[in-house]
Amino acid sequence: MTAVWWIAGVLGLVASIEDLRRRRIPNWLTGAGVAAGVLCGAAHGWHGLGAALAGAAAGFLLLLPLNLVGALGGGDVKLMAAFGSLLGPSGILAAAVFGAAAGAFWALGAMVRGVRAIPYAPAIVAGVWVSLVGGGS
Repeated sequence: MTAVWWIAGVLGLVASIEDLRRRRIPNWLTGAGVAAGVLCGAAHGWHGLGAALAGAAAGFLLLLPLNLVGALGGGDVKLMAAFGSLLGPSGILAAAVFGAAAGAFWALGAMVRGVRAIPYAPAIVAGVWVSLVGGGS
């Protein structure tokens, strides 16, 4: 297992717990995730640094429109940026697709039970982990 796997695992676990318990993802966590991703990328030279920065931007921009219309919180957007810095642009795109599927299933189950909103961090994390295991990054 690489450092990226470990960081993604810890980041995902803590973010999910925080979102499920408090319905918030702390800035210190997402900031540390972006910093860790950028450092991991920089360890592979300029190309790795560029991929980490591009991944962070892609992750942020993927969820920003949903935040702007009130469908997701800012913590979700920043969490996606943190994972993007770890996975790079292509990996975060795959993770977004897998995460959307996980979120859709969870939201459907919540709707059946009459719940109006779900914490989305666990769905993001599921998408990231599937992307990592499936080689999407």
